[in-house]
Amino acid sequence: MFFINRSSSLHYIVLFAKLAVALALISTSRYLFYMFNVEMFPDITAGHLLWITIAGLRFDLAALLMVNGVFILMNILPFAFSRNNAYQKTGNIIFIVTNAIALLPNFADIIYYRFTLKRTTGDIFDYLFVNNDLGTQFPQFIKDFWYIFVLYIFAIVILIYITRRFKLQANKKHNSAKFSAVLAWAGFILISAFTLIGIRGGLQLKPISLITAGNYTQAATVPLVLNSPFTIIKTINQQSLSKVHYFVNDADAEALYPVVHQFTGSTNSLLSGYDEKPNVVILILESFSQEHIGALNRNARSPEYSGFTPFMDSLIGQSMVFNGVANGKRSIEGIPAILSGLPTLMNQDFITSVYAGNRFNSLASLLKPAGYSTSFYHGGSNGTMGFDAYTRSAGFAQYYGRTEYAHEADYDGQWGIWDEPFLQYFAGSLNKTKEPFLSAVFTLSSHHPYQVPWAYKGKFRKGNLEIQQSIMYTDLALRRFFATASKMPWFDKTLFVLTADHTSEAWLPRYRTRPGRYEIPVIFYRHNSPLKGAQTFTAQQTDIMPSVLDYLHYSKSFIAFGQSVFETRPPHLGISFLNNSWQVIMDGYTLEWDGNKTTGFYYYLSDSLLNRNMAAGHSPRQVMMEQYVKSIIQQYNNRMSGNQLTVNP
Repeated sequence: MFFINRSSSLHYIVLFAKLAVALALISTSRYLFYMFNVEMFPDITAGHLLWITIAGLRFDLAALLMVNGVFILMNILPFAFSRNNAYQKTGNIIFIVTNAIALLPNFADIIYYRFTLKRTTGDIFDYLFVNNDLGTQFPQFIKDFWYIFVLYIFAIVILIYITRRFKLQANKKHNSAKFSAVLAWAGFILISAFTLIGIRGGLQLKPISLITAGNYTQAATVPLVLNSPFTIIKTINQQSLSKVHYFVNDADAEALYPVVHQFTGSTNSLLSGYDEKPNVVILILESFSQEHIGALNRNARSPEYSGFTPFMDSLIGQSMVFNGVANGKRSIEGIPAILSGLPTLMNQDFITSVYAGNRFNSLASLLKPAGYSTSFYHGGSNGTMGFDAYTRSAGFAQYYGRTEYAHEADYDGQWGIWDEPFLQYFAGSLNKTKEPFLSAVFTLSSHHPYQVPWAYKGKFRKGNLEIQQSIMYTDLALRRFFATASKMPWFDKTLFVLTADHTSEAWLPRYRTRPGRYEIPVIFYRHNSPLKGAQTFTAQQTDIMPSVLDYLHYSKSFIAFGQSVFETRPPHLGISFLNNSWQVIMDGYTLEWDGNKTTGFYYYLSDSLLNRNMAAGHSPRQVMMEQYVKSIIQQYNNRMSGNQLTVNP
């Protein structure tokens, strides 16, 4: 047994030793997790496993410090009473109990992972409290997988044994009253700071989360990087989705609004003649509401509306253009919708939700095996909104942010690199990228506080909204990007998709309504191609992924909560979720659904200010749209909660 003088600064050794034992057990359980599920990770090499172990320490340490926060505080309080026997015994009990509880899901997931394909998250408590069969299922689990229970008990025995080997011993020559107050307070401050930094996972912009694990490995092996105490704690207060059954089974819902896609050969003439693999460039424009775009607002009622996007107006004349609908109101919601076909139909965005550890497909994960180079560009500070972690989890091989740009003279002082130089950097980088490539870029200059570079002060119209000056600046940056790209050898072989992440604040009355707050451009452009003309049906952000794959003649199955715009059959609609209410826009109509009934139904084309609610009429059109929203909700909730966002995971 190891005795440490309790009146000495060496008492911190006891604290660190006990924490080291608990950390070792958390990390060791990762190897058990892998060994019992090795067939589920067939491509893991010894080197990759070592890297995963090292990367996993960041999450293990965060979990350890979160679990042991109370124990750590008890041991660093700079007061004499914290050294007496009763106090120390109480601390040991707390240490053993909390770590035993924390280790339990790590061991349970050795088996449970086979059924969920993800680490246990905070929604496990919803299951535990509503499952009436828990009393019979838990004993059955112990019976069927007794060896896991034995390993868990063995780990707890080790924890108790080693913990009891380290004790503080009273020393009459150096009692606690003589303990250096300065040293005690210094230890308190330093260890408190270390604990907080460790819980955050470092000094980066945002604390680490489930999606951060995507920085270290591909989506399929993310569960090896994470640990179950971490995933539970990080998601404990997050709302989970309840499974719903508007339809008798999911197959009926799927038949009405398909989310599993497989293109076996389109008869659309727009897709003929492209046997090569064209490049794909997706430009996601910060806050580019439809309201700001002149070409999308010129009609009989406002023929003189000039808008704030002269270049985009000219590009629209040479492109296939749709009445676009955003699937969310924030950038963190728009990116997964565009790149993964995943709308945010819950109260929390997917990237930070309890489901961030789910397997999901994306344009990058599907096209990379087909030989595409994949990259994502965002001029913001690396780590902003978790985009770097999300895009890596989504399968993008390269991420280029402010750090990679590495020219701080172009920093706007707020968000990142000004759009004009960053888009030039984007074009130059693509020119060095192996073809075929899939690349997405997300602009940022049209974000609040809506600044423009000093050289452009007073050069743009400001309009009625502050943002419209910066919209004009980004539009100019787009003009110069296309001028540069058009001189490059890959330009004619590239499909460009332009859209917005979400809308901005509105000025025109029609854009202040709920449907108006989601209207964005969705534009497909390819030089010297038949992709031209304004389309009458709705296209949402989640349509972009299946549309691109259809255009590329992608023949494998995948999941996306949208439809290819190159398929003429319905349904073509836009769905969004806000304040526990779903909105569907389709064929000029908008429907609001509260989960049980329609609360609003309008013919948006002629009633743009939503003055005439037709919900009481229960028209065939309304009933049809209700069926669509039920189909989407059922599939979304059930697939999200069941970790079924990929085909045959």
